Amino acid sequence: MKILMVLTSHDQLGDTGKKTGFWLEEFAAPYYAFKDAGAEIVLASPAGGQPPLDPKSDLPEFQTQLTHRFKADPEAQKALANTVKLETVNAVDFDTVFYPGGHGPLWDLAESQTSIQLIESFERAGKPIGFVCHAPGVLRHVKAADGSPLVQGRKVTGFTNSEEAAVELTDVVPFLVEDEFKKLGATYEKGADWGSFVVVDGKLVTGQNPASSEDAAKALLDQIR
Repeated sequence: MKILMVLTSHDQLGDTGKKTGFWLEEFAAPYYAFKDAGAEIVLASPAGGQPPLDPKSDLPEFQTQLTHRFKADPEAQKALANTVKLETVNAVDFDTVFYPGGHGPLWDLAESQTSIQLIESFERAGKPIGFVCHAPGVLRHVKAADGSPLVQGRKVTGFTNSEEAAVELTDVVPFLVEDEFKKLGATYEKGADWGSFVVVDGKLVTGQNPASSEDAAKALLDQIR
């Protein structure tokens, strides 16, 4: 079982002067779900190398058992520091792909033709694809085989408008995940803010927020099995 994880390379939070990137829990929880299931994991990002960590996700109040595990795991840290360039990976070589969130993906991965084509390759091959929190937003330009939006008519979730409002970034992000999905004709579903909520539609797995990371990864593993 070989799993590709795709992380953002974008570190600027709009024009606020603040930093963003990937959210630590959304990487660590799926990483260990996959690792503990015996998977071979390859980490990729648009720029390659060390992806930017959202500094907020490194604050004490956002740490979990799995983020602590990551910080005590030199092997995992080395893997993260040496992500391969996204353009070098091929969907043929993997059983599935998973995108951790953080605000970064809304800027780079959502607009990346390389990422869009990669997701379409997995989807056309009938392989499961997974996204959590803001990462479902990378599906905004992804098309189904007939040219329609991939999420059109499908059940999905992702970071809610109310969660975005709570972190006071509604007017900073390039688009709101919830609004974007509704605009694309998806059936957007959500649970309680900050609680785990995962939606599975065929081989498309989406999780709502950081708390959904591990459950989304496990749902993806169920698809492979």
